[in-house]
Amino acid sequence: MENLPMMGEIKMTSFFSLVHVRNFGGVFGVLNQSGYAKYIFTIVPVLVAAALVYILIRYSMSGAKTLALCLVLAGALGNIYDRIFYGNVVDFLDFYYGTYHWPAFNVADIAVSVGIGLIILLEFIDGTGRKPRD
Repeated sequence: MENLPMMGEIKMTSFFSLVHVRNFGGVFGVLNQSGYAKYIFTIVPVLVAAALVYILIRYSMSGAKTLALCLVLAGALGNIYDRIFYGNVVDFLDFYYGTYHWPAFNVADIAVSVGIGLIILLEFIDGTGRKPRD
């Protein structure tokens, strides 16, 4: 993103562009103007990441559930890194159709979304509880 100016855009197709947007808030820029956003959106994901590491170590689960939790963890860690070292997250994937526009996002957001979606799907498919490891 170094060569693409802030708010710059490279149209790739009729429905997709690469953009340079800095997100100082949360999902879709929630609390973007708040001075507390950096702290809220750093501390909460750190706590979530710690909980996910604990769950992955402590509980036995299927490979698919482990993958899903690892995707969420990886996405959280990617965004945590950006917030700690840059104070914001760079969003660069921009999809739209005519006048309908989805807010820009990044690869970490994809990992979190796919991981959560997989967790939900797996819970519908197999609602059995997890057993703690000995």
